[in-house]
Amino acid sequence: MRRLMILLGALTLAFASAQDEALEIVLVPGLTTDAFYITMDDGAQAAAEALGIDYAFQGAEEFNPTLQIPVLEAVIARGPDAILIAPTDTTQLIEPLRRAVERGITVLTVDTFIDDGSYQDGAGDGDFPISYIASDNVMGGRMAARAMAEAIGGDGAVYVSNVRPGISTTDQREEGFKLEMAENWPDITVLDTQYNENDASTAASQFQAVLARTPDLEGVFGANLFSALGAANGVDGAGMSDEVTVVAFDAPESIVGNLESGLVDLVIAQHPATIGYYGVVTAYAHLTGQAVPPLIGTGFTVITAENVNDPDIAKFIYAD
Repeated sequence: MRRLMILLGALTLAFASAQDEALEIVLVPGLTTDAFYITMDDGAQAAAEALGIDYAFQGAEEFNPTLQIPVLEAVIARGPDAILIAPTDTTQLIEPLRRAVERGITVLTVDTFIDDGSYQDGAGDGDFPISYIASDNVMGGRMAARAMAEAIGGDGAVYVSNVRPGISTTDQREEGFKLEMAENWPDITVLDTQYNENDASTAASQFQAVLARTPDLEGVFGANLFSALGAANGVDGAGMSDEVTVVAFDAPESIVGNLESGLVDLVIAQHPATIGYYGVVTAYAHLTGQAVPPLIGTGFTVITAENVNDPDIAKFIYAD
């Protein structure tokens, strides 16, 4: 938090000294229909309005590099001053984004990253974005693991329901979850990860298959919302909501009912509006000649059935 306050102070000075000129920033989300990115758009719009700059939100309807790259190429063709992007793959977006930089467009990544996410260090093919603004997803995975371990009494078998390898955020959440379990919960067995290609029905079927071969299954961590809800539907279909703990990542409005019904036990909510706001602010600061950090982290809020109606917690539920 102290680092973020220092950054805000520095950027406030940047705004005060900035020249009046028409700047254009485009946010290319992972997909346009997800509450997480809709809320990120809200935060980005708020920053753009406060700074008096042109802003657009343009993306594909599915989280897929094959669909995102043509959108990105269209954005590059219009020549904005900066692009904020949530890359849908760590490697496939490197060359398209390099072409943006070669055209003089500033690139920042939000939520997800390219290459290893370490920018401006002279190492790797994808170190050229000026900054990465996101949650600490390894820590988020650790938080999910600790919450699950405590809920199941520190003993039993669990697994991660994930999208597919190669997505930086969900890879890191899985990494953090497994690290926490390995380092601090020796009596918990982490089974093989189940990849569902972002399909909730597949995640539900995978739960049934895991349960069939692991009758003492105690928990599922959904590394993104569809993974969690799909697994939760599988738990519900098996009549095991009281026996199997489901921890979900991300918090759209629909999660309230799932928490209250017991379909989901706990949610790790990111702060996407903050990510969007800081993305625009950081791009603006760079474009007006200010130094910006290559990594800006944002926080999490843990939501349960007990606190979901607390206004101080509910404000972190994503806007649909």
